[in-house]
Parts: sequence; C-alpha cells; structure tokens
Amino acid sequence: AESNLSKANSRFALSLFKQLAKDKTAGDNIFMSPISISTAFAMTKLGACNTTLEQLMKVRLPGLQGSGPKDPTSDQIHFFFAKLNCRLFRKKDKSTELVSANRLFGEKSLSFSETYQNISEHVYGAKLMPLNFKEKPEPSRLIINEWIANKTKNLIKDTLPENSIDPSAVLVLVNTIYFKGQWKSKFDSDDVRTSDFHLTDSTTCPVSLMYQETKFRFGRFPADNVKVLEMPYKGDDITMALILPMGEVTLTEVGRFCLKYKLTGWLEKMKEVRVSVQIPRFRIEDSFSLKSNLEAMGLQHLFSAQHANGSDTLYVSNAYHKAFLEVNEEGSEAAASTAVVAIGRSINFNRENFIANRPFLLLIREATLNTIIFTGRVANPCTTKK
Repeated sequence: AESNLSKANSRFALSLFKQLAKDKTAGDNIFMSPISISTAFAMTKLGACNTTLEQLMKVRLPGLQGSGPKDPTSDQIHFFFAKLNCRLFRKKDKSTELVSANRLFGEKSLSFSETYQNISEHVYGAKLMPLNFKEKPEPSRLIINEWIANKTKNLIKDTLPENSIDPSAVLVLVNTIYFKGQWKSKFDSDDVRTSDFHLTDSTTCPVSLMYQETKFRFGRFPADNVKVLEMPYKGDDITMALILPMGEVTLTEVGRFCLKYKLTGWLEKMKEVRVSVQIPRFRIEDSFSLKSNLEAMGLQHLFSAQHANGSDTLYVSNAYHKAFLEVNEEGSEAAASTAVVAIGRSINFNRENFIANRPFLLLIREATLNTIIFTGRVANPCTTKK
C-alpha cells in the first residue's frame, strides 16, 4: 500500500503541475509542494463521503481511492502520512530544514466531529482553530496569515490574499511549506560566473552560473530529448532532480508529453557518472488558489456549498498554497559556512555535461520513500517575481 500511495502522490503531483502550467505562460516560473497539498487534503478525507470521495478518488489525491479490495484503508492512509511526516519533518541532519504548516480553520458557530479533530491533530499536527468568519472575515484572514508566518520563521507571509475570506466561509484549509538544505557536494563561490540564460531562442538575461565537476546520478535520454541530473542534499535522503530539454525541444513539450509517463523510468535508469554541472543561482516563490485548479481536475463537490448536506457534511470554502525556494552554492537557502573542497577544471573527456542555461524542470524528492516533496519550473531565474 505504501508504494501505491507514493505512486499516487507522484501522479497527482504531475497532474497538478500540468494543470498549473495551463494557466501560465511559458515564461512563468512554477513552484509548489504536492506532498504538502496531498497531506492537507488527506485530512479532509476524514469528513468526505459519497460523490466528494469519488471525485477525490478520480483526481487521485494520494490514498483517496475509494474502498475497493485493492485500495488502501483509511488506517493505512493515515499511517502512510504519519510515517511520511516523521521522515520528512524530523530530520537528524542538522543542515536540513523542512518546515511545514498545515491547519484547518473552522467557523466557530459550527461543531466539528471530535474524532476528526483528534486524527487531524495527532497524525497531521493540524489542530482545528475556531474563528469568527461570519462577523469578522478580515481579522480572521490576518490571524491565519500570522499563524503561517510564525510557523515558517517569517519566510512565508500573506498566504491568504485580501478579501479571500467572506462571511459565508465555513472551513478554510491552509498549507504551506519551506525547505532549506545544504548540498552534499557544494559549489565553490570562486567558480561562479555571470553568464547568459536563454529565456527563449532570441531572448537572454544575465544569471550567476555555479559550476562543479563531480560524480552525480545522471541520465541522457535521446528518445525523449532530455538530460536528467540528481543532486543529493546532506543526509542523502532528500535530492533535487533537474530535467533539461536537449536540442530544439522546448520545456513545454517535455512537460506536456514526457513528464507524467516517463519520469519514473528516467529516475530508475540514471547512473552515477562524472558530470560537469553548471546551474544558475535562483529564487522562486509561487502562490495560488487550489480551488480553481482542483475543480478543473474534476474535484467540484469538495468546494460546493450545495453538496454540504446529508452525509456529505464536508465543505471547503477555499484552499491556498504558497511555496518558496532559493538555490545557491551552499544548497537551498543560505546556510553556515563549511569547508569546501575545490574541484579543479581539468579536462576530462569521459565526463558528461549538464549546463542549465535554458528553462528546466526540478523535483525535490525523498529518495527512500520515492515521494515528490516539491516540483517546479525555472523559466526565468533572472527575476524573483512570480
């Protein structure tokens, strides 16, 4: 059941990524945490029945696959997420920091099942907080944003946009995640060069390109026109995979045709080889309403007031997601300085090249559980704008 849930999570991650790409131009960056979203929606599964549950199943939010003989039970699902949370958020490696904040905020005049609240709190660390949406929607919004900022060391602010909560709100689901990790093999600051990043065939912008040559898991897949590189963070359990188009193929084409069906195969076939790596420093931040994107994927009843009666008592007014990533020589987001072993630029004819000077895709995943924590598209690393 655990591997099925990991696969379901990956399927959902790539489907949601594809959906987000439809709403953006090819030059926009995308960044999100599918596991954070899945975890939060697994919390809502506790209250979902009938059509809502069927739609959750079709959208393939991990573990929300009905109750057939081959489907994981509720206990297995909650056990999977509890185990995942232990793995991800209680790291022994001091240099890795993964901060997640999930919480449900409910209209205080309504009653929510005690069992639901207990499981939500113990498995997902998300206690239900009652707020006065009816009479004080705007102060409620500020309370939610302040809670998120506190949980993420003030790195993620203003998750809920102005006027996002109206007096009819019943339940607001918020999840946010922040990651900070040091590369196992760091880049040397002396090897950083200003270089051109090719936004399109005819447009470039200046970036700081980091360089190192060392052994990484790498794959070249000419039939799919991509190169894939995997770089581990300290502790080895979390890695970043970069997917770079080759030749004339655009990133949009890779995302549209290959990603969902080929990704697992690429990751399995990669081998450890010596690679000359050049990737830009970048910082991306993204935020969006999950409501419109999940509705477009077929999940209407969860967000529908009309269907919040009878046994289908769950009704989520809206859900918002915000994520942030910074990549530099030390790793993701600046960290304390440590000794760097400089690698010379001796010419090695057996090495592979991975030069990310054009738009690329990235995944940050927990390798032992094969679970995607983040996925993103770096279309323009020259700007910090969304």
